[in-house]
Amino acid sequence: MPRPLHEQVIVLTGASSGIGRATAIGLGRHKARVVLAARNREALQEAAREVEQAGGQALPVVTDVAEWSQVEQLARAAVEKFGRIDTWINDAAVTEYGRVDQMTADEAGQIIRVNFLGQVHGCLAALHVMNDQKAGHIINVGSIVGGLSFPYQTLYSATKSAVRGFTEGLRRELEVERSPIHVTLISPGSTSTPFFEHARNKMGPRPRPLPPSYEPQVVADNIVFACENPRPEIVVGAPSKAFTLLERLWPTLIDWMLLPGQTGKTSQLTDKPDDGKDNLFGPTDSPYQVRSDPGCTSFPASPYTSLVERHPLVKAALVGTAAVGVFALLHSLSSGRTSE
Repeated sequence: MPRPLHEQVIVLTGASSGIGRATAIGLGRHKARVVLAARNREALQEAAREVEQAGGQALPVVTDVAEWSQVEQLARAAVEKFGRIDTWINDAAVTEYGRVDQMTADEAGQIIRVNFLGQVHGCLAALHVMNDQKAGHIINVGSIVGGLSFPYQTLYSATKSAVRGFTEGLRRELEVERSPIHVTLISPGSTSTPFFEHARNKMGPRPRPLPPSYEPQVVADNIVFACENPRPEIVVGAPSKAFTLLERLWPTLIDWMLLPGQTGKTSQLTDKPDDGKDNLFGPTDSPYQVRSDPGCTSFPASPYTSLVERHPLVKAALVGTAAVGVFALLHSLSSGRTSE
């Protein structure tokens, strides 16, 4: 089992804003030693100060996760400073809003390098250290769009789908090998962070999370929980779970919800003009903070996640019950057609 948080050394990418920054502060409250990684030096140093004010230790390391050499250096810095790495959290991500045919090849490549290869780089660096330690935990932050693609976020959705596939494959591989290293996928729904202000945008108005959204602290609390309590996956938010289940069981219903009246487009936009700034290829001077005002209501808690996703037996029982109900419904419908 993982060490208590106050004994852990944790590497966290994407630590300068949003979910990553909220997670860093949460780890600080538990007196963890946190190695913070992001591209924005000033924001990273601010986050490090917040971790230390919360009671933890912080080492900021400017890192572009798209560059393998920089991720290698991040791992070396953590080991040189603290002697080991107990948990590695891959959270860095970028995005672009717009139609696929508006995207350039360079923009597409950058999203793939940061969102997918950045997590692969983090896993490789963590494994090199954790295999020698014969202990460790890797946490990859995915998204519900990894199983449910949103329009105008097509490539971002594709990279999160790749993260899901890679994370599940890595976890199963390590289990087959009887490795002591744990792997967890965190799958948040829409979250009210500066991610939307930092996005490259070709849609005109400033983008926002598709409602309903959650406060970043809700996601961060579940990442902090996972550091001590490995789970194969934690889905944050009941709507997130419902949407992904519907996508598997009844994808045409999702289309019906998103397509009429361009709902899938208008529900992702605010009535505010975009500022034209983004962090796709490098840091922006837009605010780096935990929360942003996305122009929609955000929930401060997820009872579903706390009561179900954190408890494997409860989750398995509910999934089993749902599966039996779906089977019975399909059987009933099939029998009705046969009798006709």
